[in-house]
Amino acid sequence: MVGSIDTLHRSLNSNGSFYNCNGLEEKLDELRHLLCKSDGDPLRIVSVGAGAWGSVFAALLQDSYGQFRDKVQIRIWRRPGRAVDRATAEHLFEVINSREDVLRRLIRRCAYLKYVEARLGDRTLFADEILKDGFCLNMIDTPLCPLKVVTNLQEAVWDADIVVNGLPSTETRDVFQEISNYWKERITVPIIISLSKGIEAALQPLPHIITPTQMINRANRTTDSRVGFSVSSQVNLLSVLFLSFMRIFLAAGVPIENILYLGGPNIASEIYNKEYANARICGAEQWRKPLAKFLRQPYFIVWDNSDLVTHEVMGGLKNVYAIGAGMVAALTKESATSKSVYFAHCTSEMIFITHLLAEEPEKLAGPLLADTYVTLLKGRNAWYGQMLAKGELSRDMGDSISGKGMIQGVSAVGAFYELLSQSSLSVLHPDGNKPVAPVELCPLLKTLYKILIT
Repeated sequence: MVGSIDTLHRSLNSNGSFYNCNGLEEKLDELRHLLCKSDGDPLRIVSVGAGAWGSVFAALLQDSYGQFRDKVQIRIWRRPGRAVDRATAEHLFEVINSREDVLRRLIRRCAYLKYVEARLGDRTLFADEILKDGFCLNMIDTPLCPLKVVTNLQEAVWDADIVVNGLPSTETRDVFQEISNYWKERITVPIIISLSKGIEAALQPLPHIITPTQMINRANRTTDSRVGFSVSSQVNLLSVLFLSFMRIFLAAGVPIENILYLGGPNIASEIYNKEYANARICGAEQWRKPLAKFLRQPYFIVWDNSDLVTHEVMGGLKNVYAIGAGMVAALTKESATSKSVYFAHCTSEMIFITHLLAEEPEKLAGPLLADTYVTLLKGRNAWYGQMLAKGELSRDMGDSISGKGMIQGVSAVGAFYELLSQSSLSVLHPDGNKPVAPVELCPLLKTLYKILIT
């Protein structure tokens, strides 16, 4: 890990956010200079997607840099028309009245009355409407700062300098395909930071993984040719993946050094409540180092790393095993022993899978396993597994859950199972010394596939 914690002089404002007029403005000016921004031309940052992490990320930037209005413009896009049901509106009203700072803010903005009316059932609130007041529909209990919300995608992104992908991986391709239509006439190339976790498995022409950054890249290409990779016992999967990955990006409209991935270990609501957290931004050195410095806060330490592929794949893999962790916790009544046994088995499978993806599996011993650990403890995928095991949710309710958003682990289970079931990826079974598909050595993944998919 590289980077250092900046020593900042901080003051607390009425909304609870930290300001540092000296250090923050210097970091903003440095990034503006790298992007060749002239005086009077604000740095335009847009978060696409308003899930928990996407909303928190935009709010962190707004809290830190929103005071420099002539130098930076921060906004968030979400689809319009998503209604807030009455039960959620009632809970939102309770949250508002439990926080004096939030209550005063809404009264000052003349916005409190609509929440009273929504609680009484006299008015329907919408997700984009409450987001402007600082409430994320997937994270009602954590009020954010007010955000500039745009519901027209073209308006949001057409002149953006930095685009943050806060979409689920299942929606990333379609939305960025639409965005690519708005960028056809651009002269400058934007920077894209993907927060999305999840993968797809494509089996033709050869079995290969598609990560969110690849989805973004392919959506911005003029053609949709697909580069695949296969694996034999003589060829390392990561080597083939990396070569394919490079070929894809070199043919793209957005170059590889402009697409980055940012991941945990962290929980979105805890970051916004200023609990100490870490994150890693991965990608080409040209942008990851200045962006790590720009994003770093005293309570949110961002390191940089060159290994984009492994971090993205692990970001999807952790959600797979988090669902199983939630099931184990519910079925064993939170038995510490049972959960630790499960953790041992699931990390063994993750290390085994990573042996197929990288020549240096010891990279898992650190931030990547910590990211898995925090997701197993408190992520939405672990919660989903608990609710399934308790019978409070069922699979036929789908993967998008009210108040939580998209449960990415379900699609990731299917993707990893499909990929690791291919005979072209076969490995020697340790007992019978005969070739088998890798999934045969992943009993937890096989069980999760049976429960969630079949």
